Amino acid sequence: MSSAPALSLKLLNSMNQTGFTTALGFAFELSPWVVERSWSERPFASVEAMHDAMMEVLQAATTADKLALIRAHPELAGKAAIAKQLTAESTSEQASAGLDLLTPEEFARFHELNAAYGQRFGFPFIIAVRLNDKASILAAMQARLAHDEAAEIAEAIQQIGLISKLRLLDAVKA
Repeated sequence: MSSAPALSLKLLNSMNQTGFTTALGFAFELSPWVVERSWSERPFASVEAMHDAMMEVLQAATTADKLALIRAHPELAGKAAIAKQLTAESTSEQASAGLDLLTPEEFARFHELNAAYGQRFGFPFIIAVRLNDKASILAAMQARLAHDEAAEIAEAIQQIGLISKLRLLDAVKA
């Protein structure tokens, strides 16, 4: 979904830490630290291996860092989307699931579930929207309200892993 030309794995493996982080920082919503901390694991044999290293960084991060990453994500069909203040990646991803074309009733339901979810957990609901549609997203929002905080943090990190992997696969050619 990135509008930049595809980057080669060979080029990424040869970059210094700043260049690597600048090139791929978009993969984890407004949180380039994940990419930055994975740089030392180069050279990567594949995009998947690179993503695995990034996910190891994320899994090893403190709960505070994980929560900061989760909170960097926008609400689905939320205020930032309406105000057109999403990152290019989030705008494209939300549109892929039809979240830019909600009926007033659907918008009201998203707003209601976003509010309930945010009140319960203190962070936005996260799902890999490119792998879902409006109905499955709404069903997941409803179901995940029953999770405890630890389970929901783990689920959010798993979903961020899916989102970031799709972003990297779009942007990097082997």
